[in-house]
Amino acid sequence: MNPRTLRLFSIADVTLFPAFILGFIWQLQFTARWTWVIFILWIVMSFALHSDTPKTIGWRADNLGTASQYAGILIGIALAGLIVIGLALRFALGAAFASTSPHLLPPNLISWHPLWGYFAFCVLQQVALNSLVHNRMMSLVQNEWTSAALTGVIFAACHWPNPVLVPLTFIGGATLAWLFGRHRNIIPLAIGQAILGSLIFWTFPVAWHHHMRVGPGYYGG
Repeated sequence: MNPRTLRLFSIADVTLFPAFILGFIWQLQFTARWTWVIFILWIVMSFALHSDTPKTIGWRADNLGTASQYAGILIGIALAGLIVIGLALRFALGAAFASTSPHLLPPNLISWHPLWGYFAFCVLQQVALNSLVHNRMMSLVQNEWTSAALTGVIFAACHWPNPVLVPLTFIGGATLAWLFGRHRNIIPLAIGQAILGSLIFWTFPVAWHHHMRVGPGYYGG
């Protein structure tokens, strides 16, 4: 396939693919839930059209140690920040925080099966975000900071209108995309996302993040 055609497919991956995800979140999951299959087929077809390999999409073990080391540093900083924010909010809000957040731990950490399911969901998100979208974004935008920031914007848009998740997913999405650009490995990124996502539930009052819901589900409480 010639470079111009591949570029057009890349543009579709960073525009139409996120648009489809937003369409599913806001409408299709209620009216045509079966369309989730398009999500999987799109990813598989894009990998095939671009002749991706396990190395290019970040499914690799040869650099796992290095990738984990760098990811661990940034994720550790984020963890410390969330803990400090959570403690500060509990001190500032007092009983008001406890009344809206009765659970000390998010539901996905209470038992093994939800935890495994949440991690699998994070892996799928990282495949879509980095193996697909950021991979194509890097081929279209040469500046690594700009491409990472644009990927972060897409990730944040998919969490609209949650006032907690939108800014956090922009920062987190851009950071994880930058890490992927430097060390193509999604394994530590998925693990980091699962840990950070669980901690975000604890950090902020449920009244703010509505059980981490996005799209129309956010308004459901």
